[in-house]
Amino acid sequence: MLIDISQELFTCNVFSGDPSPAFTRLQTLENGDVCNLTALSLCAHNGTHVDAPFHFLKDGKTIDQMGLVPFVGDCCVFRHEGNVSAADAEKMLAKARSLGADKRILIGGKATVTADAARAFAKAGLLLLGNESQTVGPEDAPMEVHLILLGAETVLLEGIVLMDVPEGKYFLNAAPLNLGGCDGAPCRAYLMTQED
Repeated sequence: MLIDISQELFTCNVFSGDPSPAFTRLQTLENGDVCNLTALSLCAHNGTHVDAPFHFLKDGKTIDQMGLVPFVGDCCVFRHEGNVSAADAEKMLAKARSLGADKRILIGGKATVTADAARAFAKAGLLLLGNESQTVGPEDAPMEVHLILLGAETVLLEGIVLMDVPEGKYFLNAAPLNLGGCDGAPCRAYLMTQED
């Protein structure tokens, strides 16, 4: 079974201060053109998107330098409300290890990853950390958490939709657009599970 965990781009949540995505019809069948043709205007961090290390690190890898491995593979989904502490992170990592899916963790709910939790995730060698907010750390001060995780080359998958997704192990595909030299990119993230 496939579970779409992406926001629709033109109605998505937008981080405060970022430009909203928009489109312009350059050609339309209705006007007698040979086809419909659309131009896009958006921020690399609109909607469901990934952050590469270059987002906060001057010499960090750009999205095209990350390869696909961090974005595709087994993952564990958890639900959490409020601040994610180091102890919470350790519990998630232990549960994910027991399920054989400890390289990619997705957190549903109104969760904010603290710096202590970020250090625990980074120390564990997490490839990807995802959450429903448009930023992993505190919205008013996201830098420290980003520096910790991106400094460990843990990519961030932000703005996912896990409202109706039960906790457990899934196969994740969150491959970003291959935007050369960019600090992030939109993606169409989805989970796969085996049907009984």
